[in-house]
Amino acid sequence: MAARCIFFLFFGLISSVSLVFAQSQPSAIPGQGAVYRQSNAPIEKRLDDLIGRMTLEEKVRQLDLYAGAKDIVDKHTDDTHASADAVFLPAKAQSVWGNLGVGGIHDLYPTPEQANAAQKWVIEHNRLGIPAMFIEEGLHGYNTGTVFPAPINLAATWNPEIAEQTGAAIASEARANGVDMILGPVLDLAREPRWGRIEEDFGEDPYLTGQLGLAYVRGAQGESLSTDHTVVAEPKHFAGHGSPEGGTNTSPVHIGERELRSVMLKSFEPAFREGHAMATMAAYHEIDGIPVTADPFLLRTILRDEWGFQGFVLSDLGAIQRLYKVHHVAASPKDASCMAIRSGVDMQFYDFDHKVFQQALIDCVHEGSLSQADLDRAVRSVLRVKFALGLFDHPYVDPSLDARAYRSPAHLALSLESARESMTLLKNEGHLLPLSKTVQRIAVIGPNANVARYGDYEKEENGEHISLLAGIKTLVPQAKITFDAGKDISAAVAEAKDADVVILGLGEWQGISGESFDRSRLDLPENQEPLLEAVVATGKPVVLVLENGRPLTIDWAKQQVPAILEAWYPGEFGGRAIAETLFGENNPAGRLTITFPESVGQLPMFYNSHPSRTYKYVDNDGKALFPFGFGLSYTTFRYDHLAVQPPVPGSGGNVKVTVDVTNTGGREGDEVAQIYLREDVSSVETPRSSLKGFSRIHLKPQETKTVVFRIPQVQLAVWNVEKKWAVEPGNYTVWTGGSSEASLSERFLLRP
Repeated sequence: MAARCIFFLFFGLISSVSLVFAQSQPSAIPGQGAVYRQSNAPIEKRLDDLIGRMTLEEKVRQLDLYAGAKDIVDKHTDDTHASADAVFLPAKAQSVWGNLGVGGIHDLYPTPEQANAAQKWVIEHNRLGIPAMFIEEGLHGYNTGTVFPAPINLAATWNPEIAEQTGAAIASEARANGVDMILGPVLDLAREPRWGRIEEDFGEDPYLTGQLGLAYVRGAQGESLSTDHTVVAEPKHFAGHGSPEGGTNTSPVHIGERELRSVMLKSFEPAFREGHAMATMAAYHEIDGIPVTADPFLLRTILRDEWGFQGFVLSDLGAIQRLYKVHHVAASPKDASCMAIRSGVDMQFYDFDHKVFQQALIDCVHEGSLSQADLDRAVRSVLRVKFALGLFDHPYVDPSLDARAYRSPAHLALSLESARESMTLLKNEGHLLPLSKTVQRIAVIGPNANVARYGDYEKEENGEHISLLAGIKTLVPQAKITFDAGKDISAAVAEAKDADVVILGLGEWQGISGESFDRSRLDLPENQEPLLEAVVATGKPVVLVLENGRPLTIDWAKQQVPAILEAWYPGEFGGRAIAETLFGENNPAGRLTITFPESVGQLPMFYNSHPSRTYKYVDNDGKALFPFGFGLSYTTFRYDHLAVQPPVPGSGGNVKVTVDVTNTGGREGDEVAQIYLREDVSSVETPRSSLKGFSRIHLKPQETKTVVFRIPQVQLAVWNVEKKWAVEPGNYTVWTGGSSEASLSERFLLRP
């Protein structure tokens, strides 16, 4: 709680700092006196005025995203990052941008000074003074700032408050550098663990993902985008990208409209309907033969007409180009470009050469194959976001903000707390854990033991990079601690034999997990399985610590290793959080947000499959290795007195569920109380059970708390045979407990 208080105190201080950086103001403001320049005028009126003044060439320029580091500064550390001392080059900007303005700038990661210099030039060098929007990655940390645990860790906390604070922290560090939008969160459902991007997701469940995504978006966007510490959040990859055929990135997704609406879109809907996310990314893949970037049903009917989306749609990098080169639904770059805009995309992301893309739109408008209304919709969407950000009124960032936001004590404390709360204990036979701090000899072994694993979209040299080994050495300095990377198994075994306890740091890393790093197998990579088995054969007590980006098929470990801790990719303080958990300073309460299969032959495997899906194999019992929602603690919990109160018929009220949760052990700790529900008989087949509520609660030894859940009736609706949402009358069953295998149940009759 102390970290949370510090966090909000910090934001109270920086929120009073104005975004205006007076020294950067242009000598003359284009369009001064026009309606679009009047900050007190409604945004829609400002848009009407501005769009009415724009030429066709100026309009299409707003729909294009430009690379920064390679094109507009004198030095860059790589193709996507400007050097900290890089200087903005007006001559290069003139050659790349000319005088038509700039839609968005990406792959720059500017300092405040660099952002201000580029922005000043853009405003002064286009007729109407339209500012640029700076867009960068920020999945679990911005640039060299605070490194937060990977999204799969954030989800494992089952704590929306942590998610909201993380979104706010990343936003503040980005905005302090002039960045207006971050490419996240990822709200695809992680239903294909061979897919390398599982680590970017919040798990397999639409309700949990939806609630965490909503919290993250609210944190990032705040009450207003026109501040010095909020940014546009961009939920991605819209939609259904996490279930690709064969688990390979960009592959087709095979679902119908009912599954699309009932499952895949439910993880996104709260972020847009309730969180009012102002951007989204259209995914690479096709659904039932229709590429997303050419799907007006998704991008217009659902997103805009049904959900009221007011922001803009950015294509995933190269996704429009795939219409021409991969999907073969467009005959030329011109056809692909215009098809995407007609379908609801608003900005390209490095798809085609800028001149090719922009000229294509101009030609299509002249020819009539792209209506002026469709083009103006796209332009309006992009400009609406720029107005909402306040870029027309205060386009520059105060450079002094960065010193207060960058790796602030509150952000660092939040990263550590998130890592602690994500620690997920999968096995603890004989109460091996927590280890005693009086242990004399500890062998730390494995390729993940002496490096901080961050996961994709983060450089492992950033931050404190506290490894498992470093965390243990700091926590128990009096112990004799040896380390072996495990490359030579015989040498590792010798170290193990000389120890009182062995801690194995195994798992994955960037290069076998992450974007475009899909796997056909889910076992421990390289020599880790024989290393594990050889160390266990020594007879020494062994603790397996996993740092990985996806579920692994660790059946042998489950049977033979006494203690297993799933740490995922826990950020820059991960090693400290792991050590604190191993030695009892942190009581683990993370819970799985994705099912662990026993073998890849069971895939796809998720807890809320339909009753008709069987898992009967002649060589496998079909059971999950570890189920969704599962996680152990150093204490125990009991559930009692489950009660369900249905709403009064015709009231449209909530279903009220109460249950008593008691800490029956001798340690205080957190429990994640979970509520699952199913209609006993429905008009269409529905999942075996579906998560409808959760609450992370703290309990002292022998303490009991009554947990109250209120389930809106809309959560019970099914997409029926008439293709309409309907809350059906009938009997329902509720289950509650500490995982998806909850057994305490109660039935109720619903009369809507």
